[in-house]
Amino acid sequence: MTDDAWLDALRTHREEKDRYLAADRNSPIPPDQREFFDGLDYFDPDPALRFELELRAYDDPERITIGTSTDGEREYLAWGRFEFEVDGEAYSLDAYRADADEDRLWVPFRDETNTEETYGAGRYLDLEAADRTDDGRWVVDFNDAYNPFCAYSPRYECPLVPMENWLEVRIEAGEKDYEGPGGGDE
Repeated sequence: MTDDAWLDALRTHREEKDRYLAADRNSPIPPDQREFFDGLDYFDPDPALRFELELRAYDDPERITIGTSTDGEREYLAWGRFEFEVDGEAYSLDAYRADADEDRLWVPFRDETNTEETYGAGRYLDLEAADRTDDGRWVVDFNDAYNPFCAYSPRYECPLVPMENWLEVRIEAGEKDYEGPGGGDE
């Protein structure tokens, strides 16, 4: 994908998400706040935080239990690990599947922007079969990092980021924290 096509697709995705959050009846934004919603805040697109990575699949994926924002639990399979570099330093993230038969990956992460600029509990990446290159690598694009629905409303239950995916680096890409109407002055 060319730089222009990637940037256009990213902008289109962000515009569609803002429309969904503002007007769709299934939006996680509480209905009484939607009329005041004027779009999410994002980091500027950064092509340096878009990677094509090999998934180092685990030979025997372990079933793990992940706590949720409402003290619940969800089970996932730790499917494999992505390894990448940011500013010359090596990092890795585990990728999970809810079911062994699906061809999608869930990559939750926390980083050094949490609580200041991004949602305190972390952000997510969803990787679909279409996010694979012709040679089988995965496009891991932190510009697509998004807040879980519990960032918008406490009525949602969201899986928490496992400690294995806490990055000691700033990932200045994707969605910033949602403060709701009034910009956090509530």
